Amino acid sequence: MPALPVRNPRTGLYDYQLDPATPAELSAISAQLRAAQPAWEALGPSGRAEALREWAAVIRRQRDALLQTLIVDTGRVWASGAEIDGVLANLERWATVAPQMLEPVPPRRASIPFLEISSQFVPYPLVGVIAPWNFPLLLSLLDAIPALAAGCAVIIKPSEVTPRFVDPLRQTLAAVPALAPVVAFVQGAGETGAALIEVVDCLCFTGSVATGRKVAEAAARRFIPAYLELGGKDPAIVLASADLDQASSGIVWGATANTGQSCQSVERVYVQRPVFEEFVRQVVAKAEQVRLAYPDPNDGELGPIIFERQAAILEEHLRDASARGARILTGGQIERLGGGLWLRPTVLVDVTPAMKVMREESFGPIIPLMPFDTVEEAITLANDSDYGLSANVFAGSREEGEAIARRLQAGLVSVNDVCLSAFVHEAENEPFRFSGLGRSRMGPTAVLRYGRPKAIVTNVPAIKPPWWYDGGERC
Repeated sequence: MPALPVRNPRTGLYDYQLDPATPAELSAISAQLRAAQPAWEALGPSGRAEALREWAAVIRRQRDALLQTLIVDTGRVWASGAEIDGVLANLERWATVAPQMLEPVPPRRASIPFLEISSQFVPYPLVGVIAPWNFPLLLSLLDAIPALAAGCAVIIKPSEVTPRFVDPLRQTLAAVPALAPVVAFVQGAGETGAALIEVVDCLCFTGSVATGRKVAEAAARRFIPAYLELGGKDPAIVLASADLDQASSGIVWGATANTGQSCQSVERVYVQRPVFEEFVRQVVAKAEQVRLAYPDPNDGELGPIIFERQAAILEEHLRDASARGARILTGGQIERLGGGLWLRPTVLVDVTPAMKVMREESFGPIIPLMPFDTVEEAITLANDSDYGLSANVFAGSREEGEAIARRLQAGLVSVNDVCLSAFVHEAENEPFRFSGLGRSRMGPTAVLRYGRPKAIVTNVPAIKPPWWYDGGERC
């Protein structure tokens, strides 16, 4: 297969290439992983936890090499460091939680008194992970780590847009002998991802709804589970009773962190009419303080648009909004600086629910603001979406905020804060609508989705049957 060129998001140059895995290579890699998996499973939850902690220690020692490739992959600094920190936290969390969740359950008496039930957790031998480009390291490992903790082998296909981090990550794995045989990375584009589905027993996908639908259909044809984490169009509701300074700061951060290239980014904002004008003023003032990380990555907070095609989507959303009467108060233009593509925080007003910027995932630092009159109206507007990943509410009291949160159709709702799903991984939740499919990847029970429960029911002769039981017939 021909090599794939890879673009540098800061320079615009294609300065790297990857060699896609061939079907024959995928088949050979999957066979090697399957052969190694039984020994990994046999280590038991505690033995696997020890190996995960050893991997974390190696990553800490080799952090700088990994960080530098992530910075080149994505063009940003702070978020790249946060990715590594997130991986380290997940390794420690699952090394602690998985042994507790996978602890054998003592046999128990069945409803028929002389029968006894014991259970066994059987991990899927090989789990596949297809990861996106916006958090290439973190999202390559977010599902892989609990799968490993469960006793599975894992094969990971990172995005072809941001693949440079794989080489230093492979080096960290090589330093952990127990783990190295059961983790593999394969490079390639969509064809490689499609081929990967054909060789695994369980599939985790993070990406767009369009691709997620294809993944789900391919997995269904093979009768394997597919866990899909797809797009979002996360709303924020701001009540008149809210602390406007806190709310405006949170929403600007939630819309611009990682240049808005996060599934849980704030993408539409509904503000109660009495405070709308003041809130707009605060948001514009704070958005204009967000600096471009240019020419040096450390110069500011806002990195480049990582994926070139995403810039075209942002331009289309802004063009559609302007044509339908929206006003751009700040930002609004894709800038070409040093070969990279940049969009300053962009605040829109006079928006309507029909605009693309209010309905389709933008995945960029765009903040459309719309007034509402009643709480009922705000809830209706927030729920009027094809998505339901997460949502945000700012209110004057916890009770007021939580009452609204309980009526929003989203997997996780942040109250008086934003984007908490990125930081709180112990809260079990599942996305609504087209934002995903399958059991929660969060919370302690998430490790259980990487295997099947088996029941063993034994007739125990030492237990005397009840008086009414006679050879299988009841009196």
